[in-house]
Parts: sequence; C-alpha cells; structure tokens
Amino acid sequence: MASTTETLEFQAETRQLLQLVIHSIYSNKDIFLRELISNASDALDKLRLESLTNPDLDADTSDLHITLETDSDARTLTVRDNGIGMTRDDVVDLIGTIAKSGTAGLLAKIKEAKENKDTDTDAASLIGQFGVGFYSAFMVADKVTLHTRRAGTDQGTVWESDGEGTYTIADATDLPVGTTVTLHLKAEDSEDGLGDYLAAWKIRQIVKQYSDFIRWPIRMATQATGTGTEDDADSSIDTDGETAGTLETLNSMKALWARPRAEVSETEYHEFYRQISHDWQDPAQTIHMRAEGTFEYEALLFLPAHAPFDLFSRDTKRGVQLYVKRVFIMDDCDALMPNYLRFVKGVVDAHDLSLNVSREILQHDRQITAVRRRLVKKVLGAIKNLQTTNTDTYLKVWEQFGRVIKEGLIEDRDNTDALLELVSAASTHDPEKTTTLREYVSRMKDGQNTIYYLTGENRAMVENSPHMEALTAKGYEVLILTDPVDEVWTDQVPAFDGHRFQSIAKGQVDLDDTDTDTEDSEEAKANKARQKQDFAALLAWLQTTLDEHVKQVRLSTRLTTSPACLVGDAHDLTPTLEKMYRAMGQDLPTVKRILELNPTHPLITGLREAHETNSDDPALAQTAELIHGAALLAEGGDLPDPARFTRLLADRLTKTL
Repeated sequence: MASTTETLEFQAETRQLLQLVIHSIYSNKDIFLRELISNASDALDKLRLESLTNPDLDADTSDLHITLETDSDARTLTVRDNGIGMTRDDVVDLIGTIAKSGTAGLLAKIKEAKENKDTDTDAASLIGQFGVGFYSAFMVADKVTLHTRRAGTDQGTVWESDGEGTYTIADATDLPVGTTVTLHLKAEDSEDGLGDYLAAWKIRQIVKQYSDFIRWPIRMATQATGTGTEDDADSSIDTDGETAGTLETLNSMKALWARPRAEVSETEYHEFYRQISHDWQDPAQTIHMRAEGTFEYEALLFLPAHAPFDLFSRDTKRGVQLYVKRVFIMDDCDALMPNYLRFVKGVVDAHDLSLNVSREILQHDRQITAVRRRLVKKVLGAIKNLQTTNTDTYLKVWEQFGRVIKEGLIEDRDNTDALLELVSAASTHDPEKTTTLREYVSRMKDGQNTIYYLTGENRAMVENSPHMEALTAKGYEVLILTDPVDEVWTDQVPAFDGHRFQSIAKGQVDLDDTDTDTEDSEEAKANKARQKQDFAALLAWLQTTLDEHVKQVRLSTRLTTSPACLVGDAHDLTPTLEKMYRAMGQDLPTVKRILELNPTHPLITGLREAHETNSDDPALAQTAELIHGAALLAEGGDLPDPARFTRLLADRLTKTL
C-alpha cells in the first residue's frame, strides 16, 4: 500500500519543456519506447556493475532483463526492469526535476528545430542528448505511473503524473527491486502520429528498429487468448499451444563489436550508433577494430555527422563506453579518448581488465594508455582517409569538429604531424573553398619558406586588414584563421613539413622578391635607406609622443594603401589572446605594440613635412593620436578612450572645412 503521498509542482522550465515534448517535437512518436528501454538498460548495467563491486548489495543478477507488457482492457503499456531502481530522493531529483542544468539550452534548441522544417531529424535527437528521455512517454500517454525500489533498500516509491503541471509521489511497500513504468495510453490517432502501441507487431517493430542491440533481453509478455484472432496469432511465439504467460525475446542482444566486420551491415552499424548516441542521423564514419596479443580488445567507434549542442560546454562528456568481457563498466571513459576527440562515440570492450577498475586506475594503466594511443591514431587516420577518398564528407566533419580537433595541436604533441595534415582553413587563394596545409605548401612561391597566416574574428575583418596589403599585392597566399583556438596553436606549433608559421601581424615580414634582379635589388635597398633617414626625426618624435601606447614606431614594408598598422613582436601575445586570458581572470601586464607607418601614404608624408616645418605645433600630437587610434580600429581593437578619439577627430575634420 502506498503512503505519505505528496503532490508537487514541476518547475517552470520543466513544464515548458514537457509541453514542447508532448505536443511539438516529433512526427514519429515511436521514439518513446526506445528511450524507456534505454533507461531500463542503463539501470540493468548499473545493478550489474554495483553487484560486482559491492558484495554487500545482496542483489539477484542471475536473470537481468526488460519486460514489456500490454493490457488491452486497461489500455496500458508497461516497461519493467529488475535493475538498480531508485530511492524516493532519486525519483524527485531525476524524474520530478529536469531543470538542473542545460534545460534552457534544450528549450532554445527545440525552438530552433521547430522554426526550421528541414531539421526534424535533428530535433529527434534532442531528448536523448539532454537526458530527459523519460518524458517522451507523455507523447503517447495521458498518465504515467512509476513504481521503483532501489537495490539494497526496503522502501519503494510510487510516482504519477499526467504531464501537465503536477506529480504525486508516495512511499510504497512490497515492491520488487527495479523500476516499472506504466503508460496509460492515449487513443490511437494516425493523424497525430499515435500508432497502436498495444499491438504486438508494433512493439516488435519498434524494438527491432531501435533497441535490437541492447545487451539485455527485452521480453514481451503475451496474453492468453483462446480466440484465434489475427492479432493473437501475431503475438504467439511457437506452435506448442503455450501462450498464457509466455515471454518472447524481441532483441538479438548481439554485441556488434565482437562480430567480424564482414558479417555486419551498414544498417546494423547505424542502428547501433543511434542507440548509444541518441543521434537521429547516420554517422559520418564507422571504425571497427580488434586487437589481439598481450592485451586483447575490440572497439567500435563512430564519427558523428554533426556536433552536439554541448560540444564546448565544460560539462560535456566523452562518448566512449568501456566494457570488460561484455560487462558494462563505465560511460564517458576519458582514459580512452583525449579531450579533443570528445565527440567520438562508441564502445571499447577490453578482455583483460578487472571488473573493479576505477577511473583513477585507468588513468595510470599502461595497457589502457597503449589502447588510447592506438584508438587516437585510428580516429585521426579515419579522418585523413575521408580527406583523400571522400572530400565532401571530410569537409562536413571538419566544419562540425575542426575547431575542437585543433585543440589537439595544443594538447597532443605526439600527434602534431597527423593533426596538421587534417587542418583545413580558409585562405586568400579561394574566396569560398578551404585549403589544407599540404595544398598551401604546394602553391608556395619559389623561395618562400614560410606559411603566412592572420587571425581574426571573421573572414571579412581579416581580408580587410592593413596587414594583408603588401602580401596581396605581391601574390602571397595567406591563411585566414578565425577560430579562437587558432590564436593558441599557431604560437605553439613551430612548423609544418619544415615550413614555419608566420603571423603577418607579428614581427618583421620580409617580402623581398627572390626573382628581383641585382640592379633592382640594390636600388630598393638604397630607397629604403633614404626613407629611413628622411623619417628618422618623425619616428623619434612619434616614439616619444605615443610612448604610453606603443613600444616602437617604425617604417612598414607590409602596407600599400593604409597609412599605419599595429603589429606585435614575434613572441608577444596577440590582442585577442590577451583578451581571452583576461576574461579567464588572469592578471597580465599591458602588452605594448609596434606602430608601423606607410612611408608612401600622403597622410604620413604630410605629417613628416608638417613636423619638419613646425615640430611644436600641438595639432601634430593630436594627428599622431588619431593615426594610432585608426590603426587600432582597423584591426578590430578597442580604443582606450573612445570619447576623446571622437572629439579629436571632429576637431580635426572641422579645421579642414
């Protein structure tokens, strides 16, 4: 008998989410059963693992299974497992409350999916991604009742709700260990996507499609009929006349990773991927491998076709599960896959590990370290193979995951060369297509030993940067790097295939043409020497005038049309990187930059002449300040005093009228 009944309200965001789940997301309602079976399977995994690591649990694991039962008279569908179960607090925490983390993000994603009719398949993966699959039951049920008791406890719990605004929760006695979810089904309605979820054929179809590879038996209880109707015949499992109380196993339970690749179809791979990833799309690539010898294991890994919403969240989990001899050990096994490959989904089944292995032990296990190295090489090799054999798929994978893969250039020095081979970036070579570093090198000018690049917030800003002018004029290709991670890895990776990386916004950029004849070269040197002498006084004065803002003022070889630009020393932090570190709370000294002047620009030559005529004119200092501010704005920087800059600009413009 139930007692101590409470009626509680869902949180506001939970109610909003429930309404979207029930009424708005899916045209295919069948997915509810996949989610409930997946939850039941997780509960069985957890009980099996806890029974192995906790000898005092006293739990019966001899026949772990999931049972599906229908009752036509009551119009109910029940999903029952004899897994770990839940306490009353677990129920309130896991079932009564969704809005612990990420709910706002889910609501935003659902609304986005609703607004775009072409993203229905993406929307179908959202429930699983956010871990709220239980609520999909309300798509097909007017009311859901849950009975549960956690292994190792005597007290059970009953939870019930119609999915509208409240739920009841009560203590209960004499419940078996595990969880039973009973759905009080809505009427069949094909227009609303509600199938006949009491029909045995329909349940078989859903289980086969979505849950065939669940490692625990999924059994369906058939009803005694004695009437010989067509549906009853469909529910029978043999010809022995035994139908009352009969249990039919619906899933194959085959560990796909343990079968030879030649015996597994692409359809089976894709169905298994959907099961473990809660992704509705097919994976971009499948990696099936087996290692034999001193340490045996099988691995079945997948490269998703699109990035999950939380790829860059601090709380995002890695997608590789660890099994030992078909026994589930842990999800999110970070010892098997580095952080920069956290999007990879799959299973690794090790034969020689202890079932009591912990995350801490795995971090220091030499065999696991060796497995991780091989898995990483396989994944990077698979992406490289796509690059050479299926360019379209590679570009889609890179578009979705390139930003996170490039984190490996900072974290994984052992695979730097392999990662650089994968890098694809925009460049000045083509306004639409990206280029690999290998392709860039193949197009380098004779005598060019440097890979030129420029970082920035977006392509337009980079392309219009003053730093680009001379390189564009002389036909040098420049990589356009716009991901925040580009600011970091380009400073830490010295070269690709012997060609060093050079930011055109840092240090001296030597663009002397190697094919220039000796006479022209000598004339160019003489011209530079004259310019240096002619501008010496102005440069010295500007250095003193702008000393608060710049570390040096010098003539530029990288400008053709702009009057000035700001550059950093070779080992200085870029402004973007400086902002990133400050945003993380790091206290950094102000990094002064170098102001470079275009000696052929009318503004600069005019300033030189004015300085030679009257170096004490206060307007010259204002012009110098405006030149520095304009250079700062041209690279997307922030003015130290925008109001002062605007006032000075207005004053100077007024005097020209």
